[in-house]
Amino acid sequence: MELKEKLIIITGGCQGLGRAMAEYLAGKGANLALLDLNQEKLDQAVAACEALGVKARAYLCNVANEEQVVDTVSKVAEDFGAIHGLVNNAGILRDGLLVKVKDGEMTKLSLAQWQAVIDVNLTGVFLCTREVAAKMIEQKSQGAIINISSISRAGNIGQTNYSAAKAGVAAATVTWARELARYGIRVAGVAPGFIETEMTGSMRPEALDKMTSAIPLKRMGRPDEIAHSVAYILENDYFSGRILELDGAMRI
Repeated sequence: MELKEKLIIITGGCQGLGRAMAEYLAGKGANLALLDLNQEKLDQAVAACEALGVKARAYLCNVANEEQVVDTVSKVAEDFGAIHGLVNNAGILRDGLLVKVKDGEMTKLSLAQWQAVIDVNLTGVFLCTREVAAKMIEQKSQGAIINISSISRAGNIGQTNYSAAKAGVAAATVTWARELARYGIRVAGVAPGFIETEMTGSMRPEALDKMTSAIPLKRMGRPDEIAHSVAYILENDYFSGRILELDGAMRI
């Protein structure tokens, strides 16, 4: 798909990987609809994209809320016309061991921790994909949907909820790729390893060094490297139903 003047929706688009993707795609001429929950940061991301000469708009939307997703996708279609792509990037962390005993005291991963991550990282992907795919079919608009999974989908200590959600996203990606191919809609995924973001930047130096040393390339990935891969999938019309791993040769 030629990205110039195509409309791409990015969830979690106001910061981190989402903003990096938005600016990278804007540099290739794509128009952007950015969804997130922080109006100030959304406005900053939109301004950065518009500075690259494309059209961009901000939409406040909780991807775990069905009504908000339905309304937002309809508004995007109304504002821009045809939708050509979606990047399901929005996600949260609520890490914790399933059961932990320390100094004789037992704690458990709470249902609230589990549900919050499942709601955003899995249900949110389902809702956004469903509504965007339906709108694309209605418009007879071909394109691609990209889901951001993670190498943690194979299982990672302290991330029962996150790993389960990202494994679900990977499985759904293959399912949707097969279901939507008949409409000219490709579905694929990107599974990042450890990436330089605000979250990793706040880690203790010793923890960061330990994590980095486990990566064969001896460095974390950069947001622009994830953005480059998203652009590749959007542009390559034969890439579908697969998860592209970007982890510096690290395997969990």
